[in-house]
Amino acid sequence: MESLRTPDSRFEDLSGFDYQPHYLQVSDFEGGELRMHYLDEGAEDGAIVLLLHGEPSWCYLYRKMIPIITAAGLRVLAPDLIGFGRSDKPAARNDYTYARHVGWMQSFLDQLELQAINLVCQDWGGLLGLRLVAENPGRFDSVVAANTFLPTGDTELGPAFEKWRQFSQETPEFHAAGIIKGGTVTPLAQEVLDAYNAPFPDESYKEGARQFPMLVPASPEDPAAEPNRRAWEVLRQWQKPFLTAFSDSDPVTAGVDSYFQRFIPGARGLDHVTINNGGHFLQEDQGEALAEVVVRFLQEKVLV
Repeated sequence: MESLRTPDSRFEDLSGFDYQPHYLQVSDFEGGELRMHYLDEGAEDGAIVLLLHGEPSWCYLYRKMIPIITAAGLRVLAPDLIGFGRSDKPAARNDYTYARHVGWMQSFLDQLELQAINLVCQDWGGLLGLRLVAENPGRFDSVVAANTFLPTGDTELGPAFEKWRQFSQETPEFHAAGIIKGGTVTPLAQEVLDAYNAPFPDESYKEGARQFPMLVPASPEDPAAEPNRRAWEVLRQWQKPFLTAFSDSDPVTAGVDSYFQRFIPGARGLDHVTINNGGHFLQEDQGEALAEVVVRFLQEKVLV
């Protein structure tokens, strides 16, 4: 498989992001390997908090949250999905599939031998993370779901998502920072926008970002539809703590939090949170507030 690797120089002196890179190798499912980047911060023996980003961001999205979570004695792991951040980027659009993304993240869990994981997931971080939970239920202790969902293709995705899908395929330039900016409600400084563009020197690096909207199951016959239905069978029996922390201004996932609360047993009886003044990328708008929600939830409901 042909892949691209963003030069390290693109990640030098990024605003608010002074973290050491870590790497591991994952299979490309064609006989080769790809390099995956991740952050590993906090107490080595602390409870694990796995932060999974979505589209078209990277672990930079969690920079405001990491210090608050690690200050509570927890260990943060924040990978860059393949195709994003400092991770390798397969060069062809059809190199990216939902199943491969799940497989790459499964390899991450296996290689680091992770157990007792507390998942925090947003956007595609949930589409992948919730599949991992369902396929490895004994390895996860809790979930915080933020502005995400796990579609099966059995219901319509809604006009906001369909508009986004069309845009992603038709726009001549897939402007990552512009998409982040459009999904926030607070102004972003130029150096922050530059950091979101850093992984993508030119359009050839963006095939994974362009493909993600097309991988969301939109029909019952989609290749990911049945695996996601099986995942829901597990989640409908999930008894461990499952908190929703959605923002108040996300047109894409609005209302999905109530679905999680209704159908996942572990969500019942918890004080679910709506975070004010947050768009789709609530980690950017209200990262500190979300981090405090995560820490309080873990301290009160999980680490007792």
